[in-house]
Amino acid sequence: MVRDVAALIGRIGVGVVFIAHGWQKLTEWGLDGTAQAFQGMGVPLPTVSAWFSALVELGGGALLVAGAALPVVGVLLAIDMAGALLIVHLPNGLLGQGGYELVLALGVAALALGFNGGSLTVDRLVRRSRQTA
Repeated sequence: MVRDVAALIGRIGVGVVFIAHGWQKLTEWGLDGTAQAFQGMGVPLPTVSAWFSALVELGGGALLVAGAALPVVGVLLAIDMAGALLIVHLPNGLLGQGGYELVLALGVAALALGFNGGSLTVDRLVRRSRQTA
């Protein structure tokens, strides 16, 4: 039970950060502003990338917190962060302004929690209800 609670706390913490970043892209900057920023950073297909990252971060973060579709969500969030790391942050080094420490930590945490999210999840509730039906 302690491992399940620890996984839940991890999912909540990491998920909330993703939700905040996705929400920021949608509301604070707007998708057009996010696409313009992405274009300035050399992100390929900036409009598509803005939509992908905003929706994956916002929706994926919420699903991570809930523990729903965990393996898929973990992989999508890890891909999102891998793109940010490789395309934008890698030249800045690990630490400091524009460094990749946050995107690395978020990406690997999402991947790990996607495959080891504990049993306090929507996924588990759905599995149980299917078994009893």
